Amino acid sequence: MSEKSCGPVARTVLQRCLQARLQVKPAGEDSEAQWVQIDRGMVMYVCFFKGATDDMLPKMVSTLLNLRLCESDSGKIVSVLELPGSLLIVPQATLGGKAKGKAMQYHNNVAKEDGMRLYSAFVSLCEKELMAAAASAETGVTVKHGTYGNRQVLTLETNGPYTHLMEF
Repeated sequence: MSEKSCGPVARTVLQRCLQARLQVKPAGEDSEAQWVQIDRGMVMYVCFFKGATDDMLPKMVSTLLNLRLCESDSGKIVSVLELPGSLLIVPQATLGGKAKGKAMQYHNNVAKEDGMRLYSAFVSLCEKELMAAAASAETGVTVKHGTYGNRQVLTLETNGPYTHLMEF
């Protein structure tokens, strides 16, 4: 764990969506841009801070996927697992920023290598849990994700705004 145990070790922003599209690779001289896309579900932005460990991930994933934040066809508020809906996971290191004067600082974020490892494990756990829930419903639910450490372009169609901040 970290020297300081008083603050959060992860921050997420959850935003329900009708559709979301994320550019994961920009166009090159000889190639088109690569995108991932989901339909109805949730966009989840995630940032890990110093002190984050793999041990915290299962509870974090379970909490996030079971929160009742999505609207069903009948208007009932349900979890993304109950909807069932798709998930787009976006690494968002800027969620760890703190203002110092007129600049932002990110000193509390995990090191890039640790962040990549935690993000990859987080995505895998989300895929496992969402796919298990979707298997019984036999739906076209998907889990898509961005690439850690790269700038990405996001287009989002929301049925809100309906955005929530969660810290762990």
